[in-house]
Amino acid sequence: MHALPDAFASLTRRDILAGTAAFAAASLMPPKATAAAADFHRLTHGAFDITVVSDGFLTLPAAVLVPDATVEQRQEILTRLGGNSEQAPVQANIPLIRHGSDLILIDNGSGTHFQPSAGRLEENLRRLGVTPEQVTKVVFTHVHPDHSGATTTSDGRVLYPNADYFVSEREWNFWADKDYKAHMPAALHAFAEGAQRDLFAVKERLTMVKPGDEIVSGMHVMETPGHTPGHVSIELAGDGNLLITGDACTNDVIFFEHPAWHFGFDTDAELALKSRRALLDRAASERLKMLGYHWTYPGVGYAERKDGAYRFIAA
Repeated sequence: MHALPDAFASLTRRDILAGTAAFAAASLMPPKATAAAADFHRLTHGAFDITVVSDGFLTLPAAVLVPDATVEQRQEILTRLGGNSEQAPVQANIPLIRHGSDLILIDNGSGTHFQPSAGRLEENLRRLGVTPEQVTKVVFTHVHPDHSGATTTSDGRVLYPNADYFVSEREWNFWADKDYKAHMPAALHAFAEGAQRDLFAVKERLTMVKPGDEIVSGMHVMETPGHTPGHVSIELAGDGNLLITGDACTNDVIFFEHPAWHFGFDTDAELALKSRRALLDRAASERLKMLGYHWTYPGVGYAERKDGAYRFIAA
């Protein structure tokens, strides 16, 4: 059994997978989810042409985002994120990467399987002139529903039908357990159901990878476990490498400034802290560019040491 943070136990299945009125207060100022093609952030890194595409946003409660904060810290941080004392919106930034003849997504967002404010990836890809059929690879950092939920549509159709899929072997072994109800805490059962829905739908096109494996030339799998047991980040070779971090560091405000704080949806809270500290330490020491999933759009920048912690410097 895994010892989970209290946030898992405090939320119902509906809260976690769909969002409720309490988590989607009209007073919040959500990030922009749709834009003209000219508004998308683009960058080139080595042999990779990258466009950061929004999947929309999620609204998360304070118990998930800042469980270790004091009341004063919670109010200040959630307000900075565009929220209030109870919750705040966080964005979902998905890299679309062109490499040779490949068109690669790192995660595919929520689709219809998470909060209704997310699931905008397909719409935004079409604004770029990209159809789901053109995507050749989907690489999962992990299979939480806001990262893999668009694998299938609401009627069970595979949304990216021509893509090959990649997931870490450890992630597969954890979520694909047929006896998950006996082996996992009840708070993880809904996540396991979603993960199995997504992974099993593309099982015949799925490749399991290990840390250090290469997806395409210059794109390597990097071990960053804790948020989920098999969570990985993706490292792109170039002039100073680029780290696509997934949820290894979930927010550019909270966890840069407070790297020792926990995040409520980390499966193994202490291992997640260890992975986050190693990630930020390396990024700061080597001046590596990073791209974060739930960071302020477009989520591209650097970690700079400050007062025993870090601050995010947008690229």
